[in-house]
Amino acid sequence: MHPLICVHCGELDETPDTAAGASVLRCASCGRTRPFLRLPLYCVSGPSGTGKSTIAGMLLERLRDRFVVLEQDLLWVGGLRDPADHHRLFRSTWLRTAAMVQQSGRPVVLCGTVVPPEFEPLPERALFTGIHYLALTCEPRALAERLRARPAWREWDEERIRENLEFAAWLAEEAPRLRPPVTLVDTTLAEPRETAEAVARWIGERHAEAAAS
Repeated sequence: MHPLICVHCGELDETPDTAAGASVLRCASCGRTRPFLRLPLYCVSGPSGTGKSTIAGMLLERLRDRFVVLEQDLLWVGGLRDPADHHRLFRSTWLRTAAMVQQSGRPVVLCGTVVPPEFEPLPERALFTGIHYLALTCEPRALAERLRARPAWREWDEERIRENLEFAAWLAEEAPRLRPPVTLVDTTLAEPRETAEAVARWIGERHAEAAAS
């Protein structure tokens, strides 16, 4: 089921009315409401090589009783690799997927490279009460060394490494000015388990704040 299609009239509602509350969506076409649980979404982001995949596995151990942890690359398949509009199809598909998963009553933690300008303008953004962003970062020289050490089949040539470093620099500069702002966690010297603990703590704190509001 497409979460933006009204179950009553069948119309695609690209701007769902969420004013009725966190558990209801109102169709803009027919005006009828339907149950739909809206929860916060937690995005653990960052440039390639900062440790997202490693941290994702550790977050599963720490959060499995309260959250659903998903790795963004699971849907990085041929049919969704259209680069149009900052990979809009890929981003929209992930938001729809996370929105349906959260109907189980547990919020989603999505691990993968994403920043607010790629999610916030999408119509599917309305399916969540809020999206919270944390990005792993790393000192440029250490990050380049990590990428050069990857196996050849992953195709990290110098041009691709340079582009990743430019993105890392942009994110470090813009994180506090993005809307919503992005929390940064430096992994240059931290052990993976230490980073995982910090990220899990951040998620727990944001979720407690969301529940209290």
